[in-house]
Amino acid sequence: MNPSTEPTEPLVVDDFRTLGLHEGLLQGLDAMGIRKPTPIQAQAIPAAIDGRDLIACAQTGTGKTAAFLLPIIDVIHSFRPRVDGSIRALIVVPTRELALQIDQQMQAIAYYTPITSMPVYGGSDGASFDQQKAALTGGTEVIVATPGKLLSHLNLGYVPTQGLEFLVLDEADRMLDMGFIDDINRIITFLPKERQTLMFSATMAPEIRTLAKQVLHDPVEISIALSKPAEGVAQEAYVIYEAQKSAILEHILRTNEASCIIIFAGKKVEVRNLANHLQKRGFNAKGMHSDLEQSEREQVMLDFRNRKLRILVATNVVSRGIDIDDIDLILNYDVPRDPEDYVHRVGRTARAARKGQAITFVNDKEMREFGNIEKLIGYEVKKMPLPESLGPAPAYRPEERVKKTPNDNRRQGGGGGRSQGSGGRRR
Repeated sequence: MNPSTEPTEPLVVDDFRTLGLHEGLLQGLDAMGIRKPTPIQAQAIPAAIDGRDLIACAQTGTGKTAAFLLPIIDVIHSFRPRVDGSIRALIVVPTRELALQIDQQMQAIAYYTPITSMPVYGGSDGASFDQQKAALTGGTEVIVATPGKLLSHLNLGYVPTQGLEFLVLDEADRMLDMGFIDDINRIITFLPKERQTLMFSATMAPEIRTLAKQVLHDPVEISIALSKPAEGVAQEAYVIYEAQKSAILEHILRTNEASCIIIFAGKKVEVRNLANHLQKRGFNAKGMHSDLEQSEREQVMLDFRNRKLRILVATNVVSRGIDIDDIDLILNYDVPRDPEDYVHRVGRTARAARKGQAITFVNDKEMREFGNIEKLIGYEVKKMPLPESLGPAPAYRPEERVKKTPNDNRRQGGGGGRSQGSGGRRR
C-alpha cells in the first residue's frame, strides 16, 4: 500500500455546509443539534465524496461513524444511478451492538433523505432472519452487518451485490483481534472489484497495514488524535490490594453523584459475578455479556440509554460498541492488558466535548501494566488516597515487575480478580 500523505494535524471546519453536503443531510444534522464537523469528519468526508479509498485512524468519541455515513448517503443520494435491486453500501462491524447503533445513527442522519438501511447480525430468531433476508433482497441501500451473519446470507446466494459502491470496515483492528480476518476475506470475494473502500481503525498495527494493502487502492491516510483520551476526561487511579477492590468500589458508587456509569471488567464471568454482587448490595446494576439472549442485551442497553439503569457492567467489547454521549463515570475494575483498550474504555465518557470521569483500580500486581498505559498517553494519572477505613495501600512502583505467587490467579471479592488473556477475543 502506498497511501497518499494527508496532513494529520486537526483540520478546522466551522460548518457542515462548507463540505457541500446534500440539503437533506444538513437538515438531519441540524435536527440532531450537530453543526460543526469534528477533525476526522472534516478530513474524511471530502476525500470519500471525491471517490478516494480511505484508511482512517481515530479513537472512539471523535465522530468517525458520521465521517463515513455522511459521504455514503450524500453520494448514493445525489450523484450515482442505482443498479436495480443491489445493495449500495455495506458496513461491516465486529459486534451486534455496534451494528444496531450505527443503523440508529444512519436513520437519524438520513431522516430527510429516501435512503434506507438495515442491521444484520447473529443471535436472532427465524423471524428476524427472514426480515434480514427481505431487506437484503428487497432494495435496502445500506446494510450494517457483523461478519458471521452476513456470510450466512451471502453463502445462500440471494444477496445482490453487483451494484455495490461502498465497503466500510469499521473497528478493523477489533475485528482482527476477534478472529474475523478469514470472514472478511471471504466477504470480499462476493463483492465487485470496482468499489470504494473505507477502513476505520483505532490503531494502526502491522496487521491493519497488511489488510489495508489487500483491500484498498491508493488510499488517503488520515490519523487523528491516536491513543490520547479526550481532554474532558478527569482521570484518576486507586492503587490498592486486590482484597480492597469491592470496598473501594462500593465507596465510590455510594459517594459519587454520577447517574450513568460503566464498570469494565476483563472477562464475561467477572462481569456476571460483579453485576450480581452489586445487585445484592442494593445497586441498580446489570451486566452485559455474550451469555445473554439478544433480546436481553437490547433491553439492558435500552434501560441504560434511557437512564432506567444506573450501572452497566461490561467487557471490552462494549468499550467500542456503545454510542451514548452522556456517560458520567467509567470505572476500570481491572487494568486492561492492552494499553489501547484503556483509551477505548476511557473514551466512553467526555464524548461530544462533554466532561467525564474515569477511575482505574490498580492492584499490586498491575502496576507495571498501568505504567505502560501512562507511557502511551504521555502523562501520569492522578493517584487518589484510600479512605482510612480500608487500611494501607501499596506504594505505586510501575517500574518494578512483581513476582506472582500460586495464589495470585484466584478470584477475590465480588467477582473481581485478575483478567487473564481477555484481550479482544470473541466472547
